[in-house]
Amino acid sequence: MIVSLTIVRYRKLFIPFALLAMAVHRVSMSLRKECSFWKLLGTGKNGHFSLKPDWQQWGLLAVWYSKAEFDEFYSHSFITSWWKFFGVEKWTILCEPLQSHGKWGGKEPFGSAVMTDHEGPIVVLTRANIKYSKFKQFWSSVGDVTNQLYQAKGYIMSVAIGEVYSKPATFSIWQNMDDMKAFSYAGGEHADVIKRARKENWLSEELFTRFRPIESFGTINGTDPLHGLI
Repeated sequence: MIVSLTIVRYRKLFIPFALLAMAVHRVSMSLRKECSFWKLLGTGKNGHFSLKPDWQQWGLLAVWYSKAEFDEFYSHSFITSWWKFFGVEKWTILCEPLQSHGKWGGKEPFGSAVMTDHEGPIVVLTRANIKYSKFKQFWSSVGDVTNQLYQAKGYIMSVAIGEVYSKPATFSIWQNMDDMKAFSYAGGEHADVIKRARKENWLSEELFTRFRPIESFGTINGTDPLHGLI
């Protein structure tokens, strides 16, 4: 299993085509039998966790049966031809799941593997389905958590992705497992929000997955976040 996340950024002139792609690319991905799970995603403004969408920046998350099948898609698909035609900036990271629990749309897209001996950079995906009655509580807590994230030891980068406002996700990259765990569980705003969410039953569904990054190429905002690290 190979998991890919590609973040693309359109020029402002082409925003209407970025919106059109959310419909057109859905058809293309639904025909790809070598892909077991996929999501077309929007992002927060400049990739941040925000209610303000970034109309220029979009994402495609997919789970492939093999690296060869991803390579075929990236080299020859209608979607990558579309990206090339519109001259998007794009960055792709390929990962292998280490640990995953929870569901996305009722599915376990990354399996249930449990590997604990990983060293080096680690990628984390957290995704939630927020109950509408808890929407205000969730989004009012985002600011402090985001500030803590950007200042955390070992933090490399993150991008806020999601399907709609009630189904946000965060994709973050860390120097190592210890730094990631310190941010997630060792007190602070993030740990407090997790406790509140569970105690007050904010979520109808959640997913937490750790990955081993195996390849990174292209750029996002002019840089490859994992250049020289893997």
